[in-house]
Amino acid sequence: MKLQGCCNVSPAKRQPSTAIASQVFSVFGAAGRASNAAGGELSVNRFRLSGMGVGRVFSVKTSFFARFLALAAMVLPAASMITAFSALAQEAAKSASNTWVVTLGGTVEYGPSYEGSKHLSFSGMPSFDFHRLGETPEYSAPDDNIDYSLFDVGGIEAGPVVGLRGGRSAFDDSDLNGLHRVHWNFDAGAFAQYWPMENQLRLRAEMRQALWGGDGLLADLSLDWFQPVGDRWLLSAGPRMSLANSTYMRNNFGISESEAAKNGHLDAFDANGGLKSVGFTVAATYTISPAWSVQVYNKYNRLVSDAADSPITSQIGSPNQNIIGFTLNRTFDVRF
Repeated sequence: MKLQGCCNVSPAKRQPSTAIASQVFSVFGAAGRASNAAGGELSVNRFRLSGMGVGRVFSVKTSFFARFLALAAMVLPAASMITAFSALAQEAAKSASNTWVVTLGGTVEYGPSYEGSKHLSFSGMPSFDFHRLGETPEYSAPDDNIDYSLFDVGGIEAGPVVGLRGGRSAFDDSDLNGLHRVHWNFDAGAFAQYWPMENQLRLRAEMRQALWGGDGLLADLSLDWFQPVGDRWLLSAGPRMSLANSTYMRNNFGISESEAAKNGHLDAFDANGGLKSVGFTVAATYTISPAWSVQVYNKYNRLVSDAADSPITSQIGSPNQNIIGFTLNRTFDVRF
């Protein structure tokens, strides 16, 4: 998801090199005793242990039976090592399949107090991402909502997505007195994305419906270019386009006749669905360590059509909506 690590194997599961060496010595000892009993001679010139690899050089001056024992002394330790490494690989694969890499983040933004506002304020929000250990994590933009890819057909990924919408009231701006309140809301829907250039150029679309309150439907389109710089920096930039249905537009930019009468200085306005905004997003991410990263970004959107013509925007607000954000991320492994 959208909605990064190494596999650590428990020491109890790992067969140390010293244990393998002891098996080899015991087999060599048995081989030597058997060779002497058979009247042969087996002399071991040199045996060295280096890390997990075992090197051995020895000369044999003996009968056929002693040579057979010497050959067994070489084969048996090798078989033991293969068995140990196989068990280790199986344990690592099992661990990877049960381990998820989770990234939790906290974001602080400075931007319009509500959509269409000219007043600026601070706000905060969480971020969340996870993927299975061993999967290559994909790049993402700061305005991506929480998603999880369920399908990948012909290079097109798709799955569910969940987002959060801000609210608006007269507490944010006294000029809104008499107008209906817009409640904060969760929305959910589906996303699809395609990488014309893998992990570099991405085309993405999201469509999300408000979960309650009749706040309407949103569709966001984006195109992003991702550029790594060195081992720690990742830069991204790309254009944005947002569309909304008439329910969303009336709730956020419409003013009824009765509301206009209560307010006293804003005219009634009937907002229709269609293109809501166009813009651009840039971001820079710095990886401090495998566990920690920071991101700074700027999101600029220009309200257009009825979103810009609404008195909420044109009389007491601004069509220029710019948001500066800072995110701190912590990544860790979770095993089930």
